[in-house]
Amino acid sequence: MFFRGKYVDAGEGREMGLKRQRVMDQGSSYYSTPPASNFIYNPPAYSYVNQPPSFPVVRLRGLPFDCSETDIIEFFHGLDIVDILFVHKHGKFAGEAFCVLGYAFQVEYALQKNRQNIGKRYVEVFRSNRQEYYKGICNVVSDSRVARSRSPRRSLPKRDPTKDDAQHTGVIRLRGLPFTANRDDIVDFFKGFVLLEDSIYFMVNSEGKVTGEAYVKFESTEDSKAAMMEDGTCIGNRYIELFPSSLEEWEEAVTKGRANVPKPPEEDTTVLRMRGLPYSAGKDDVLDFFKEFALSEDSIHISYNSEGRSTGEAFVEFANLDDSKAALAKDRMTLGSRYIELFMSSPEEMRDPVLRGR
Repeated sequence: MFFRGKYVDAGEGREMGLKRQRVMDQGSSYYSTPPASNFIYNPPAYSYVNQPPSFPVVRLRGLPFDCSETDIIEFFHGLDIVDILFVHKHGKFAGEAFCVLGYAFQVEYALQKNRQNIGKRYVEVFRSNRQEYYKGICNVVSDSRVARSRSPRRSLPKRDPTKDDAQHTGVIRLRGLPFTANRDDIVDFFKGFVLLEDSIYFMVNSEGKVTGEAYVKFESTEDSKAAMMEDGTCIGNRYIELFPSSLEEWEEAVTKGRANVPKPPEEDTTVLRMRGLPYSAGKDDVLDFFKEFALSEDSIHISYNSEGRSTGEAFVEFANLDDSKAALAKDRMTLGSRYIELFMSSPEEMRDPVLRGR
């Protein structure tokens, strides 16, 4: 069940990146009651009644600098390896890696390998968590994008076949952009491609606020195909999804979108906005989502439309700035079957939805 591939460079890593994204989107439900395992020991009798299993990931430190995936698989012989993420800093292997296991109980057996050898090096094995693993993925992707030399025209790696089969018109739609993203961020994201002044449009809603989507028109269909290589990589700490688009959608973006969005100044805030909530979600669900933090029902404000129906958004007031910043690590984790997006907000942005919810 091991997914081959690692981030040596963006081309070889793209297929692995997509699989990692599916693991993240599925969340802890991916690690449900295991089928018959090839693990050589009998698993302990863990019980997850009223408590989901923890995310099964460990961190390795002190790896040989020529370490391979095969070395780690042999090191954890008998365990089910879902993913191996090698940590790079400034384009160089840091001697560390994350290893995601098939089932939560296998973490205990992985920890028994602490200070055992790979080659001539003894390796330290630590407990890790979902947040550290996600942050590691984003850091590796961002670091590899900065470190590698890129040509304006590149061959397309293996990827999602539904996107490969789509007709290319030279237009790409971006989804999942930070709300602070502006034209410069998009130009940097597609560094190596020629983007004209009027080639980027950000979509806004009826209130003039950005939606997290944008359309980019390239000089040629060949460039847009090559640019799809960036699908699943990051701007800041956000994964960006790319989709081939049409000329009709581009014309609509020109009419309804904005050519640039000024980046607001950084502001410290204790308020976070949640997007993507199940429409049936209540305050208890939000409290459970942020169970690591001291929250009350009064600090949670679910947004409703004029008909009294949930909009899928909520605002959460944290006790202090440190808590709100730490809570951002839960961005794109799941609540039920839905992954939740988190954004820095403000008391002013929260005010109208709170009034409507009273």
